[in-house]
Amino acid sequence: MIRSVDTNYDWSIFLEGDYDIPAYSCATYQPQDTPDIYEPYGGFPTSYVLENTTIYQLWWDDKELFDNLGKLLDIDVVSISSIKQPCGSTVARHRDFFYKIKTQFPNDTRTHVRAIIYLEDWDPGHMLQYEVGGNWLNSTHWKAGQGFTWDENHEHISMNAGLKPKYTLQVSGFDIKE
Repeated sequence: MIRSVDTNYDWSIFLEGDYDIPAYSCATYQPQDTPDIYEPYGGFPTSYVLENTTIYQLWWDDKELFDNLGKLLDIDVVSISSIKQPCGSTVARHRDFFYKIKTQFPNDTRTHVRAIIYLEDWDPGHMLQYEVGGNWLNSTHWKAGQGFTWDENHEHISMNAGLKPKYTLQVSGFDIKE
């Protein structure tokens, strides 16, 4: 399941967040969450290190944000985070594992989804690649508020080969359109 998203919302709260926090790397958990992706390549590449996989992730817990974004995106929201991806950073090929949802709601059989929303207009070097039905597609030239909602079946890669940070919003929860 994948849907395009094109929203109209004031994203400034996320862009004005204090991203002066310790760097984090998705490479710390991706090899354990989706080892099937890396096995054909001999495992997760050791060249993915903090210096080229850095992100700065803020978590948001405001109930009004949950309600507003949930209605806007047709998601029963469990978590919201925003990510600042610095220049030269990559989030390697992976599928979303939905760890927080699975641990908080282990018996809930509704479809887990994540909306990825671009918080600023596209800038050269910013890219998202994603897989649909065995085909790989590129997302570029977006406008702020556009993005995708998908379930755990879609592999994707996030890159910033640009000259300014890339900001995205991740809204995770249960699909209410099924």
